[in-house]
Amino acid sequence: MEKAYKLLGLQEDISNKKAKELIDRGIVYVGDKKVKIARALMEEDVRFRIEMPRDISIIYQDEFVVAVDKPAFIDSYDIEGAIEDAELLHRLDRETSGVLVLFRDKEWGKKAIEAFKRREVTKKYIAWVEGVVYEEEAIDLPISTHKKGGAAFSKVDIKNGKKAVTKIKPIEIQGKKSKIEVEIDTGRTHQIRVHLSHIGHPIVGDERYDSKTKAKRILLHSAYLKIFDYEFIAKEPEDILRYK
Repeated sequence: MEKAYKLLGLQEDISNKKAKELIDRGIVYVGDKKVKIARALMEEDVRFRIEMPRDISIIYQDEFVVAVDKPAFIDSYDIEGAIEDAELLHRLDRETSGVLVLFRDKEWGKKAIEAFKRREVTKKYIAWVEGVVYEEEAIDLPISTHKKGGAAFSKVDIKNGKKAVTKIKPIEIQGKKSKIEVEIDTGRTHQIRVHLSHIGHPIVGDERYDSKTKAKRILLHSAYLKIFDYEFIAKEPEDILRYK
């Protein structure tokens, strides 16, 4: 038995540090199961598979703004670091794909941040969730966020939470899974994931928030964002377009 990151380093002929980073990014698998703990003990003849994210593509750019189609398993901050003279306007979770917006012009950025605060931005997502969603619903429940093991964890908190509104609309049903459109008026940490879990429809693959279905990632995609006169659309990746 040996630690997973050391075995991966030997298999791929890379440093232990690089191997650990790959596991931490959530892109290393054994069969269909993701390797979640870099220091987990594994059999020495185990065979790993690395699924590298697709390349970052720019949806639109000008002197004020850059919109990219963020692949799953890339941190928003890594994208910020890869695009010259641009700062993040907002963030997406590591496993969430889709529209991510950065700004180049400081004054434009200030106005855009204020627009987010005033809820003057339209944000729509596509997700696959557990269970059958038959009709549209608005989830208006406050959310609080706490640190748990060094990571953020949110929950519905009627007493101390901040206002959060999530609207859902069914698109497609596959067996006991539903594809839905999600629109958020607020942007609390993990808001969509928490609200959907709370009403009994956790996002497929979101084990932190009660999904029982294994998936390569959390099946959530930022499909559309409108701010001022800008509209950005990111096409659904294959794992969102069709549930398998």
